Amino acid sequence: MTNTLNICIVEDSDDYRNALQETINVTPGFSCNHSYGNGESALKKIPIYMPDIVLVDIGLPGISGLELIKEIKEKFPKIQFMVLTVSEEGDKIFNALKVGASGYLLKSTPPKKIIEAIRDLANGGAPMSRKIARLVVASFQELPAVLENPYDKILTNREKDVLKELSKGLLYKNIASVLNISIETVKSHCHNIYSKLHATTRTEAINNYKNGNKSI
Repeated sequence: MTNTLNICIVEDSDDYRNALQETINVTPGFSCNHSYGNGESALKKIPIYMPDIVLVDIGLPGISGLELIKEIKEKFPKIQFMVLTVSEEGDKIFNALKVGASGYLLKSTPPKKIIEAIRDLANGGAPMSRKIARLVVASFQELPAVLENPYDKILTNREKDVLKELSKGLLYKNIASVLNISIETVKSHCHNIYSKLHATTRTEAINNYKNGNKSI
């Protein structure tokens, strides 16, 4: 990633898209030179301009935001996606995370908080609006009730502890503080978790564990 964080917006509301783009462009270290009103245009242009982060609405005309995330993420896994939408429906939230979104904010989020979330995402976090985070954490906390998950046999207890904190969107340094271990130890555990769960991102690791999606 360069010193300037390159951001792309995919949003069908002209007013919201333009206002958000302006907010991003007046933020030091941020740049948003490309924004699109539909998924079709974004699907063609994103692979050309290769932004660091894409802010995308789910309810786009034509190709949905979920379809866009899935197609781009499969080909360019390093591009990070953060959903900006009005939907608080559980299935849409988890589907967005499942296809590769690393953050999920409601459009009611103040511009300042959106900027903070973008910065958090760039630093390895998984920013979510409070309501969304509670749904995700509640879902993860239900996992112990289904302990026939095959991954339980291959993850160590400490790796499960790290995975649980990852699901809350914490940065490595915060996980290290919560678990009283070093950042390097957290990174080592994450490397092992991703390897064992056949994942390349924290979202994929969480979903694979939750679904018991074992392919070994």
